[in-house]
Amino acid sequence: MKYNRLGKSDLNVNPIGLGTNAVGGHNIYPNLDEEAGKDVVRTALEVGINFLDTAYIYGPERSEELVGQILKEHDNREEIVLATKGAHQFKGDEVAFNNTPSFLKEAVEGSLRRLNTDYIDLFYIHFPDKETPKDEAVGALKELRDEGKIRSIGVSNFSVEQLKEANKDGYVDVIQSEYNLFKREAEQEMLPYTAAHDITFVPYFPLASGLLAGKYDESTTFNDIRSKMPLFQGEEFKSNLQKVDQVREIAKNKGVDVSHVVLAWYLTRDSIDAIIPGAKREEQVINNLKALDVKLTQHEIEQIDYIFS
Repeated sequence: MKYNRLGKSDLNVNPIGLGTNAVGGHNIYPNLDEEAGKDVVRTALEVGINFLDTAYIYGPERSEELVGQILKEHDNREEIVLATKGAHQFKGDEVAFNNTPSFLKEAVEGSLRRLNTDYIDLFYIHFPDKETPKDEAVGALKELRDEGKIRSIGVSNFSVEQLKEANKDGYVDVIQSEYNLFKREAEQEMLPYTAAHDITFVPYFPLASGLLAGKYDESTTFNDIRSKMPLFQGEEFKSNLQKVDQVREIAKNKGVDVSHVVLAWYLTRDSIDAIIPGAKREEQVINNLKALDVKLTQHEIEQIDYIFS
């Protein structure tokens, strides 16, 4: 299996990872089965996925705890690349983002406890706050990296300007932000910057909450976060389904699913070295890996580009 390096770090990952917001993310998805979620993580590791992505806010805390339980079952911790994120600070019923060095150091300590591990391979600042200079925030993570508590530095949901400030000293290895065939703003400035500075771009919602998996039709209804997302509303939903159907033709000719073609297309983009589709069921994890076998021609790459332009 070909592994990709994350940014300037020494972390090498299967290009298909696992996003775990549906593993204990009770505040994101209703009626989650925690044992099923743990089985999803177990299966991912068994089939060769070594890149796990979680966050403090998934649950909150519960996703990290469940992933940590699975980590304890493995003797080969060094073969697992574990990413988590912090920035959310609860003040009563209110939540705010905090990037101060002191808070980020506390966040890392909390994640280490919940994950049952001595180190975190990749720690992201989950969201930017409005006050903290971003190079100071990343400087705190650099100190933690020097101490061996984290191995690499990431930021998430940063604008290009915030990323440039965060990367002033060249410490940022990875940025994670929303990007998929329906949300391509990152192509304008972000992806050129990350490619030029050896920063890996990890897209979240790569399958647009299932829309790009090709499993919905006009009669599909939703009772979770998708019920409020513009992509799933009215005429826009119908138009999006028509675009997905055009990709379905490419997938049919290759004998694969729509999701496999979509994920393979992302891996043709500069600085996208890994993708972290989520999964609620074990078979979804196994199915996602089939994207690595898809070889797109230049014509197919350009055709998909045009469909979603």
